Amino acid sequence: MTEYLSVDGGRIAYEVTGEGPLVLLAHGMGDSRDAYRFVVPRLVAAGYRVAATDLRGCGESSVGWPSYSRTDIAGDLVALVRHLGGPAVLVGHSISGGAATVAAATAPELVTGVVELAPFTRKQSIGLADLRVRRFRQGMSRLLGAGLLGDVRLWLSYLDIAFPGERPADWAAQLARIEARLREPGRMKALQKMGRSTPADAGAQLGNVRCPVLIVEGTLDPDWGDPRAEGEAIAAALPAGLGAVALVEGAGHYPHTQFPDQVVALVLPFLAATARA
Repeated sequence: MTEYLSVDGGRIAYEVTGEGPLVLLAHGMGDSRDAYRFVVPRLVAAGYRVAATDLRGCGESSVGWPSYSRTDIAGDLVALVRHLGGPAVLVGHSISGGAATVAAATAPELVTGVVELAPFTRKQSIGLADLRVRRFRQGMSRLLGAGLLGDVRLWLSYLDIAFPGERPADWAAQLARIEARLREPGRMKALQKMGRSTPADAGAQLGNVRCPVLIVEGTLDPDWGDPRAEGEAIAAALPAGLGAVALVEGAGHYPHTQFPDQVVALVLPFLAATARA
């Protein structure tokens, strides 16, 4: 059942399932909490209270927000954890990986652990080695085109690269859901503004994080020439001993949707060590 939390600038949609320590799931840009549809029942079965939220401008959350930075999204996540009676472990995908970092650094009393899935958590630099990787060139051209032009079809073509090889059984239905959402007034504008935001605010907070962080990268993620190196760079920027990197072989930019069993198998031991009621 969808519930709503009013915050400064609009309202955030979310739903809560299960009982136990709180885990808050936040999706990436252009998506909705449906991205975690395979993960939620597995975490609930493992004994967790799972809240899945729609980011500002996405899913069933309101549109027309003044800005969509990682710091803005972090404020929404912190407000939701506080509303639900945290603390919580935050799981953030892509832009939300950076937002979860900001939330952990700025509200350490509410965040006991962070899982970053294919995260954009630090300022990006593109080198010649990246440009030699074909999937990176293809993914970036379609991603940038969708952001610059506000073209839903280009976004869907980016997703075609972001899900290499194995795809969910409901792939066609998933694409139809995403397209329908993005064609609603204001949704594509939200994606564009998120895409133009810099992850530098999250990168600046990495050294201030005080809880454990698990960084999960897909080995075929088109958003980086070397996904492992990106994950290791994020871990290196955290205080010593807090960051760990795990790889999902064959996954693209959406490991939690493409290979939910493998991702949950990585996340459950982390939750056992960090989640608390």
